Amino acid sequence: MKASLLVLSFFLATTLGFAQHSKIEQALFNLPDVQFERIKTPEGYESAYELKVLQPLDHKDASKGYFYQRVYLNHVGFDQVTTLVTEGYNSSRNRIYELSKLLGSNQIDVEHRFYGESRKDSLEYEFLTLEQATADLHHINQLFRKIYSGKWVSTGISKGGQTTIYYRYFYPEDVAVSVPYVAPMTLAFEDKRIYHFLDTVGDDKCRDAILQAQLRMLKNRDQAIENLKWYAVGADLTFEYHSLAETFEFAVLEFPFSFWQWGGKCDEIPSESTSFDDFMEYFISVSGIDFFADDQVDHYMSHYYQAATQMGYYGYETNDLNGMIKALSSKSNPHAAFTPDKKKLKYDGALSKAASDWLKKEGNQFLYIYGGADTWTACGVPQSDDVDAEWFVLAGKDHGAARLRNMSSEQQAIFISSLEKWLEIKIENPFLKNGK
Repeated sequence: MKASLLVLSFFLATTLGFAQHSKIEQALFNLPDVQFERIKTPEGYESAYELKVLQPLDHKDASKGYFYQRVYLNHVGFDQVTTLVTEGYNSSRNRIYELSKLLGSNQIDVEHRFYGESRKDSLEYEFLTLEQATADLHHINQLFRKIYSGKWVSTGISKGGQTTIYYRYFYPEDVAVSVPYVAPMTLAFEDKRIYHFLDTVGDDKCRDAILQAQLRMLKNRDQAIENLKWYAVGADLTFEYHSLAETFEFAVLEFPFSFWQWGGKCDEIPSESTSFDDFMEYFISVSGIDFFADDQVDHYMSHYYQAATQMGYYGYETNDLNGMIKALSSKSNPHAAFTPDKKKLKYDGALSKAASDWLKKEGNQFLYIYGGADTWTACGVPQSDDVDAEWFVLAGKDHGAARLRNMSSEQQAIFISSLEKWLEIKIENPFLKNGK
C-alpha cells in the first residue's frame, strides 16, 4: 500500500512538472523570433531556459540587419512579478539576482547588445548606443508581457545599473520599479568628481600610504617592468594595444581607484621595509596588469566605445606623481577608455545630462544602492526631494559589497516597504529570518 502511494505521489509530481514545462514552453513557442533551450533549473524555480531573441541592429530601420541577443529566463509563475535584469556587459551563465530571490519573481536576464554572444561577427559600433540598447530591452519587455501579467521591475549592477536607469528614462512605463546597484551616472568624458572622491575618501594617513605605494612603483620603474615582463609570460598576456611600459603606468594610476572600488584595507598596504618583490605582488593584486592586456582590452572594447561616446568615464590625475609619468601623454590626464583602434571619438554628453535632469524631477519609484567606500559612488545619482525614490548608501561598503543582504535592518525595512507599496504585494524579509 505504501509503495503504491509513493508511486502515485511520484507520478503526480512528475505530471505536474511536465504540465508546467509544457505551458511555458508553448508560450515561448508562440513568441515570434525567439529560440529557446531548456537549461538546469535553479532552486525555487519551475523551469529555466537560454533564449535567443532576434533584434534589429537599428530599431528605426530594420533593413540594416539583425542579430540574436542572449537572454536567460527563469520561470516561476505567469501571474508573478517579473524582474528584468539589464546587464551592462556579457552574461555567460544563468544566475539568480538577490532582488529576484526577495520577490520570488520570474527573472529575465538580458545580455547587453554587442557583448558576449549578442553580436554579429563584425561589430558596427554606430549601432551601439543607449537608444538602441534600451530599445532591445523594450522589445523584450513587450514580447514577454504576452506571457507575464504581473508587475515588472528592472535591476542591474554597475554598468548594468546604468542601463537600468537609461532604460527607465526612455521607457518609463515598462516597469513599476527600478533598482540600480552601484550605478554611476557619469556626466563628462572625464568626470572629475572621481578626483574629489579620491582626494577625500578615508583619512590622510591612508591616502598618503596609497600615494607612497604609487611613488615606490615609479621610482623602481625598471625593476617593476622587468618583473611584469616575466609575470606576463607566466600569465600568457600580450601587450600590443598598450606597450608594457604604458601598461605599467596605467596600473600605477589605476591603483587608488581600484583600491577603494574593491575594498582595499589601509593596514594591508606594505611598508617600506617590505621587499620589492612582495610589494609588487600586493600591488598587482589590487591593480592587476591583466586589465590592460590585449585580451581584456578587446573584451571591454564595446564598453569603452560607449564610455567615450555617450556614457562618460574617468581619467587619471598625475599632479602628485612628480612628473614621473613618462610612457603616457603628459599633455593631459591619461584616460581610461581604450577606444577601437585608438580612434579619437566624439563624446556627446547631451543624453547623460537630459537623463540626470529627468531623474531629479521625474525619476519616481527608484531604489538606489551605493557603497560608501566605492569610488563609483562619486558619480552616483544625487538625492532629490522632488521624487518618490529612496537612496541607500552602505557605510564602508565597496562596489562588490553594496548589496541588499549587507544593509542594516532599518535600511532593509525601508527597502522592502517601498517595494510593497509600489508593487502592491507583501514581502517576507528573509534576512530577518536568518537573524540579521
